Amino acid sequence: MAVPPVIPIAYEPKSRTESIGRYADGQFLASITYAFPEGYRPDDGWEQHKRLYTVLHTFDAEGRYRDSEIWCAGTWAEQQLAPDGPDSVLSRARAHLAKLLRSLPRRSYTDIAIRPFQRTVDGVLFGLVIREDEEEAWAELYPERLAFAEPWDGQYDT
Repeated sequence: MAVPPVIPIAYEPKSRTESIGRYADGQFLASITYAFPEGYRPDDGWEQHKRLYTVLHTFDAEGRYRDSEIWCAGTWAEQQLAPDGPDSVLSRARAHLAKLLRSLPRRSYTDIAIRPFQRTVDGVLFGLVIREDEEEAWAELYPERLAFAEPWDGQYDT
């Protein structure tokens, strides 16, 4: 079965798709995720290259990509130096995500259906990208690496 032109993504509270839904102007997909730049091969000092991002992608009602707000909260190394408290990298990322979500008028958390898109920021690929091999095709959300495939019910695999 071919990849459909619009990929369903199921809303699942307390999971990796807990910050998706609809708002007054369309749909949104938000997350907090660590990522390495494309092509980076971990070696000594990898902690400085692993960055924590707050991400908000917006789409129109038909799932066409509109825009992204992508913000780097800091590195894994910074998080390890100050793992707790309001100034930690993770706390800053969570606060920024909450601010972005509050900016979406009439926001509701629910299933979405979006078209493939991609954008690169700081050498990191963000988007919903079509992948295939000899046996199957799927859509993969980057940099989270969530795979969506048959039966195209919105559930993901990691």
